[in-house]
Amino acid sequence: MAHHTLDARYLLCPLPVLRTQAKIRELKPGDVLEVQCTDHGVLADIPAWCRINGHRHIDSYERDGVVTIIIEVGGDGGERRAD
Repeated sequence: MAHHTLDARYLLCPLPVLRTQAKIRELKPGDVLEVQCTDHGVLADIPAWCRINGHRHIDSYERDGVVTIIIEVGGDGGERRAD
């Protein structure tokens, strides 16, 4: 398991989610991704994206205007695809 950080500060919706999605595609199951954002909409958007795509939302917190979301990469590291 490796720990990775994604700086998505100063990006507005939907870019933090799209950057998170792209980064997770590069990671292995069990890796942890820490996403840092200034758009507080990610507090709902990224956990919902995790549920849909089989990743585990570990924690979310806000400090000094920066929201940090911690994700554990699930399954095959990619998102679920509809057949």
